[in-house]
Amino acid sequence: MATRFIFITGGVVSSLGKGLASAALGALLQARGYSVRVRKLDPYLNVDPGTMSPFEHGEVYVTDDGAETDLDLGHYERFTGVAATQSDNVTTGRIYSDVLGRERRGDYLGGTVQVIPHVTDAIKKFVTADLHGEDFVICEIGGTVGDIESLPFLEAIRQLGNELGTERAMFVHLTLVPYLSAAGELKTKPTQHSVMELQRVGIRPHVLLCRCDRPIPDGERNKIALFCNIRPEAVVPALDIDTIYQVPVEYHQEGFDTQVLSHFKIDASKKPNLETWHDIVNRIRVPDGEVNIAVVGKYTDLPDAYKSLSEALVHGGIANHARVNLDWIASEIFDTEDTVEHLNGVHGILVPGGFGERGTEGKIRAVQFAREHNVPYFGICLGMQMAVVEAARNMAGLSGAGSTEFGPCADPVVGLMTEWQRGEATEQRATGDNMGGTMRLGAYPASLTPRTHIAEIYGLNDIAERHRHRYEVNINYRDVLEKAGMTFSGTSPDGLLPETIELEDHPWFIGVQFHPELKSKPFDPHPLFESFVAAALAQSRLV
Repeated sequence: MATRFIFITGGVVSSLGKGLASAALGALLQARGYSVRVRKLDPYLNVDPGTMSPFEHGEVYVTDDGAETDLDLGHYERFTGVAATQSDNVTTGRIYSDVLGRERRGDYLGGTVQVIPHVTDAIKKFVTADLHGEDFVICEIGGTVGDIESLPFLEAIRQLGNELGTERAMFVHLTLVPYLSAAGELKTKPTQHSVMELQRVGIRPHVLLCRCDRPIPDGERNKIALFCNIRPEAVVPALDIDTIYQVPVEYHQEGFDTQVLSHFKIDASKKPNLETWHDIVNRIRVPDGEVNIAVVGKYTDLPDAYKSLSEALVHGGIANHARVNLDWIASEIFDTEDTVEHLNGVHGILVPGGFGERGTEGKIRAVQFAREHNVPYFGICLGMQMAVVEAARNMAGLSGAGSTEFGPCADPVVGLMTEWQRGEATEQRATGDNMGGTMRLGAYPASLTPRTHIAEIYGLNDIAERHRHRYEVNINYRDVLEKAGMTFSGTSPDGLLPETIELEDHPWFIGVQFHPELKSKPFDPHPLFESFVAAALAQSRLV
């Protein structure tokens, strides 16, 4: 069948969960046997989120082909298992950059360049390009209806909806139905106004997905249907629940997938296979044990900055039938306070990636605590680099060891990457280069030393993982560090870039330069997170 397009917009307030809704719908359609692709249109003017603050935007999700994208693409991959690509996320900034580049080249033959048709045509081309016969493309439009920034995207999908017709296009609007405790009732007016805004730009939603904290009574449901010009059964409640992995099940129970198939005149009588999701939810809700893991990072005030990481730890818990309790600790606290006070009694310590000097000494102290107290330690990207600095200082006796990212030092055990291989090509970077898109990004191969701990965990000697970094561990310090007791257990295939480190005389101490959390899924937990949580469980029995 020809690819069908489902456009998901949001209204009333931001952060309603459009990304999660898109991902869960994709999982539901897969459970019915259909192939899906999920895409995101972001209305901000940044070319990509790569140079945006995590406090502003949350995590930057990296794809295999090296795109720095919105964190919602992580949801898409975790729920559908479909690897995202460069062509699954675009921003206003990228669209305008492309359009203006074409204008400079003379592609428009001297014509006046306008939002309509040039910008909208570029958006439509993006939405419909690079498809491989998928049954459904779910396209999330970022922002909130009524925002000035979103207008070109809304106009583009309006045009697409008109061109494709109802046989191949559908509009879903996610909105809020708040409960006012003073009045003791759910209020429908915000939803009515939101749909009005959407209709003002020429889009009539076919299904309303209503976020609420309690069931919507029939009276309110009928009221929404009446004033929004929609059938009552197409008003689908999206209730708050205890785990996001219950969402596909809830959506099915509320008839969301049935309404989608009904719109496209597809038989919905056959029930979807949701056994995997039932099993995942059961493992989360009824664990056999629990562990406490301290995440010592820079952006801990905003857990969305580590969204893939926190989910990967949940996946590790699912694999071990364990509940993972996360203790978010700002690394700066160790600049003035003792690590023992905060880390004593935790069953595992994880230091994630990050950029900049702030809080790095605190991360080094957390590494030292894990090493000296035999607490399972997992260092990711900067977390591995800080483990190397700690080992250099306290095991190898190099008191002046540090990273050139934070200024000159006597022993630069971590330094700027100046060149690296990308397939057959060599990519180069200098200190003064632009910040955006100049890191080592995407999936790269690594060779693991046979019979090391990490090789045993993977069950492989050759792996490929996603990277996002400007600095690397200095291979020239390998000998002195290995003599001190640190094993360089994995490198790039050419042997020049350290990819993994570990300590032999430690229950579980591993650092990786890449970001394994980006590939973890609830139905396919990443082996490193599965093993780390298992080690934390073993530690919990000792404490």
